[in-house]
Amino acid sequence: MARLISWLLNVVYVAVLLAASPFIVWQAVRTGKYREGFREKFLGFAPRRRGDRPCAWIHAVSVGEVNLMATLLGALRLAHPEWEFVVSTTSRTGFELARKKFADHSVFYCPLDFSWAVRAAMRRVRPTLLILAELELWPNLIAAAKDHGARVAIVNGRLSDHSYPGYRRIRPFVAWILRQVDLVAAQDVESGERFLALGAPVGRVSVTGSLKYDGAQTDRLNARTRSLCELAGFADGDVVFLAGSTQEPEEKYAVEIFRKLFPKYPQLRLVLVPRHPERFESVAQELEASGLAWCRRSQLEAASRSAAVAEPPSASRLNECRSERATHHSQLGTPRSILLVDTVGELGAWWGTARIAFVGGSFGNRGGQNMLEPAAYGAAVAFGPNTWNFRDIVSALLGVRGAVVVHDAAELESFVQRCLAEPSFSEELGQHAQALVRANLGATGRTVAWLESLVGGGARGRAAA
Repeated sequence: MARLISWLLNVVYVAVLLAASPFIVWQAVRTGKYREGFREKFLGFAPRRRGDRPCAWIHAVSVGEVNLMATLLGALRLAHPEWEFVVSTTSRTGFELARKKFADHSVFYCPLDFSWAVRAAMRRVRPTLLILAELELWPNLIAAAKDHGARVAIVNGRLSDHSYPGYRRIRPFVAWILRQVDLVAAQDVESGERFLALGAPVGRVSVTGSLKYDGAQTDRLNARTRSLCELAGFADGDVVFLAGSTQEPEEKYAVEIFRKLFPKYPQLRLVLVPRHPERFESVAQELEASGLAWCRRSQLEAASRSAAVAEPPSASRLNECRSERATHHSQLGTPRSILLVDTVGELGAWWGTARIAFVGGSFGNRGGQNMLEPAAYGAAVAFGPNTWNFRDIVSALLGVRGAVVVHDAAELESFVQRCLAEPSFSEELGQHAQALVRANLGATGRTVAWLESLVGGGARGRAAA
């Protein structure tokens, strides 16, 4: 029966790929997506692991999950230095970030859920434990891990209002998958109950809390944030308004708010961090058309290197930072007034520069992005009304008066203006938010304890082939 399901899935996957192939080819040509990792994705040619140490294979889909898993991997390494760790991702940006964060570990593209690809990858990696972030229910991958003899765990598991109804419609199939999972470490009680309702065995579901709280930095004086502040030329009196993980048209809203408020509040600085790298150029074009002075994050690095060679150490690092047209200057602001962050994997540290934070993906249809990072730094946090992917965190923040929901661009402008006009309002929001984060720490330790219970101290990986 299992083999029949596996091959039926293969047929479905092939049909989906064929149907989507025009879009995939177009994206590959236009943006470079989907070009890399062909052998790993389609044939399962993951790096071959040598030796027989216990091995944990951690799968993190993209940038958000890679950052999330960094905290868990660090804790597992401290607890079990004798274990070997490998990391797989799905997206190109996730892969690039994982190679930076986990340079001393094997990092590869996860095989697509074709039976031959996942089985080949299992033979090469030979994991003791397969750890899947949040909700990666790939049937063939999980089945291949179980056939190999590995234990399977879902960590930071969540079932949102958006995804749960869809899974309920195919409950018998989902239940078959969940019966093969040895542990579901759920973010909250509601998600835990939903996993049980979908068929997860009672003894295998535990509510451990959200790893996002543990992964959030609370110290604005951390080395990375201090370095970025210096690189951007932010002064002590500056008030940074950061719009992060944004999608269209959220950057436009932020730029117009800056345009209106800067004449009255010249200490205002704007930092834009679009969610997807393929949008960096379109946002740059919007900034160029705005007539405002602005700078790219990537230019800061080049200006810094030039300054180190050609100027004394005390010279400004921003002398060479200009808009796309080097001859264009605006009377509104200076080149350091607006910064476009066109690099990947730095948003967590940039949030530490912000006194006012707007968390993007919340005016459109994406369901919001992680608002705990700016909250943990004590920023005054706002987000739009569409945050169903983070409903529990939103509820917690609103419950302690640690964030504000804005329903349109006008309300966002009013929020930013109030933060500038009433510093006590901004500080109070930030203090409440930071206190909430500190009160919810500990999910990593609880998750590690459950993972240890799965494999036991004497667990060994399979002998090398």
